[in-house]
Amino acid sequence: MRQSFLASLVVVCAPILARAQTLPPLPDTTGFGVHVLALARAPDNAVWVGTYGQGIFVLRQGAGSWEQIKHSSDTTGRTISFDFVHAFGFGPNGEIWYGTVGNGWGLSTDGGKTWTNWEFKQLGPEWQYVAPNGIVTRGDTVYVGTADGIRLTWDRGTTWAEVTDSGGDVTASHPWGRLRSPYVLALARGADGSVWAGHLRGLARSTDGGRTWTEYPAPVQCPPPGAGCVNRVRALAPDTGSLVWVGTERGLYRLDPTRSAWLDKRGNPSCPIAPVVRGCRVDLPPVEALVRGGPAHAFAGTRDGVYAEDGDALNVCDMTRSVSALLLLAPGVYAAGRPTGVGTCRIDQRLTLVGVTYQERPDTDAHGTRHTWFARPIALTDQPYIDQTYRYGSTMGGSFQEHQGVEFNNPNGTPVRAIGDGVVVFAGPAERGANTIAIRHDRKLKGLFIFSTYYHNARLLVSVGQRVKAGDVIALVGNTGRATNDHLHLEIHAAPVDSVPLIVDPNERYPKYTVNPELWIRPLPGTGIVAGRVWDAPGRPAPQVRVYGLVKAEPQETPYSYAETYGEHTHPDPDYREHFAVSDVEPGEYTLAVVVGGRRMTRRVRVEADRVTWVEFGSSAH
Repeated sequence: MRQSFLASLVVVCAPILARAQTLPPLPDTTGFGVHVLALARAPDNAVWVGTYGQGIFVLRQGAGSWEQIKHSSDTTGRTISFDFVHAFGFGPNGEIWYGTVGNGWGLSTDGGKTWTNWEFKQLGPEWQYVAPNGIVTRGDTVYVGTADGIRLTWDRGTTWAEVTDSGGDVTASHPWGRLRSPYVLALARGADGSVWAGHLRGLARSTDGGRTWTEYPAPVQCPPPGAGCVNRVRALAPDTGSLVWVGTERGLYRLDPTRSAWLDKRGNPSCPIAPVVRGCRVDLPPVEALVRGGPAHAFAGTRDGVYAEDGDALNVCDMTRSVSALLLLAPGVYAAGRPTGVGTCRIDQRLTLVGVTYQERPDTDAHGTRHTWFARPIALTDQPYIDQTYRYGSTMGGSFQEHQGVEFNNPNGTPVRAIGDGVVVFAGPAERGANTIAIRHDRKLKGLFIFSTYYHNARLLVSVGQRVKAGDVIALVGNTGRATNDHLHLEIHAAPVDSVPLIVDPNERYPKYTVNPELWIRPLPGTGIVAGRVWDAPGRPAPQVRVYGLVKAEPQETPYSYAETYGEHTHPDPDYREHFAVSDVEPGEYTLAVVVGGRRMTRRVRVEADRVTWVEFGSSAH
């Protein structure tokens, strides 16, 4: 059982400690805070903050306020390429590197005044998604970890080399080394100068600059061995010597590569493998950020707060939800980045909190799902998470057109699976040459024909007229057509007629009968769905309104900030008639908030596994 809400602390192992307000608050123009994705300190002691949609904030040495750096459409401005920033790196000669969620990376050599960017024009349809905190410098060499491998340069980007898998060698112009999986989730430079990379298949270490890698499996024991157990590495922090702290979806671990041994809290080999940290009666929540605090001492930012491990006890320093970035400011003092800004915390005492505080009853109840008939198109042992930045109906805060489906970012060649039983009705090139499959499913809803479509595949493995079962491999992930990275784009259509041209039309940007796939595919094990409506003052659906308040840890490489209500080109479900829906939400209580016509409204919701929590904002007449 995990701690999931500040108002329900049952036996916490150590203190909520005194805050040390050492950083000024970030300027907030939304009323919901600044969603912080990355924190870093430059060699000149400036603090750099990467955010979700608001670019970069810099606190210069001696300054009392933040400087903001944002993307500009002025092509002569040489600004950053994208305002979704979650990685920084600093070179030995004043170089400042940043990485983005979906649009490459950039370099400044003049303290952030001007930038050289590597984005789609320079990179092509790969290398766009930089891993969280996925930029590492090692002397003159900079490593950029992405969902397609690692790119490295030693001459400020004049030339690049690539670390990828054997399949990625096809698109890598200068192969430098190979990883077991190119989908990099975390990158770090060890205290001994080695380079560490966490990826979809485990953990790797290089001592020769990335030419060769030693691979380590993810720290997990499965009964029986290999029975679908997954424990992806999400954050890395160097310890002393060759040791490294490893934050995963299942807790915090420590690895000694010289002995190929996972260590317990006393530094001895752990057999069977177990997390270094366990709370009182609860396991440490999934780790999102790590920073070393000293020998055998690490801070872990998690979905449920910040924990400090000192080799002897677990300290709870900050129970604010969803801590995605950490920065050590001084011994025992760190800054934590959250969806609402930056806060600081000081470890200076030990306490024990026991008890349960009063909880108000939520405004909503959860109900059973209505038609989650379908499985995931990507296996749970690959990357089964839905891209959180570009959900159905999303515009990514106005950056893009309304999205007609959901994305599953995965390496090129990952198997794509049919989500349900049916007949293949289309298999071939569609929009801008995207290799596409459409399946008409056997089940109907209220007389409507249900189709699923699968775009951007590298290779199609089925043909028109072929019957498929749920789970059958029908294609391989790619980036054909209008794609900016290797991924699967999945759509679900509920159509009144059995017409393939209405489902797959290369000339139609907005198909007429798409519905939100998150209400049709089963949520991940142990999670639920939140759906609802947002009305304006006259009682009409309010389009593209941001719904704040949900906390979702995974996938970190496409971080969750808010949902958006549907616009004119996306459609409510024929059964729910919702304005937004978000699946894979961990059980717990959340406070959701919207602003419509200048009016702020909040609702308390309780999420339960395998159920739909329904919420409405606005006119009670609906």
